[in-house]
Amino acid sequence: MATAAFRGQSHILELQRKKVHRYVIFKIDEKKKEVVVEKTGGPAESYDDFSASLPENDCRYAVYDFDFVTSENCQKSKIFFIAWSPSVSRIRAKMLYATSKDRFRRALEGIHYEIQATDPTEMDLEVLKDRAH
Repeated sequence: MATAAFRGQSHILELQRKKVHRYVIFKIDEKKKEVVVEKTGGPAESYDDFSASLPENDCRYAVYDFDFVTSENCQKSKIFFIAWSPSVSRIRAKMLYATSKDRFRRALEGIHYEIQATDPTEMDLEVLKDRAH
């Protein structure tokens, strides 16, 4: 798991500092028993692109760089960690992601907010906006 967390951390640094990625989606490789990067989204991709990249029936971890403008008209960015665990996913997958989440999450630096979502409404763009402000 430590190797996978390090590999993921480099993608997170690219997302945070270099703005290379808008989001990074991780999955657990059950054969290798490690977390691997499944997909990255470019800086021009939208939140809809991101949410469409999450499988409807399987769990994932994701990190999303949310840009917004404050009431003082300042450009800000907040990094969200999203634990995606749809209610229709396999019990085994839900257990695996739930038991690995804290360890993986701790390996990621610079996360501002965490969201646990079992359906798309729990991670709607409005939810991110509310948390970020």
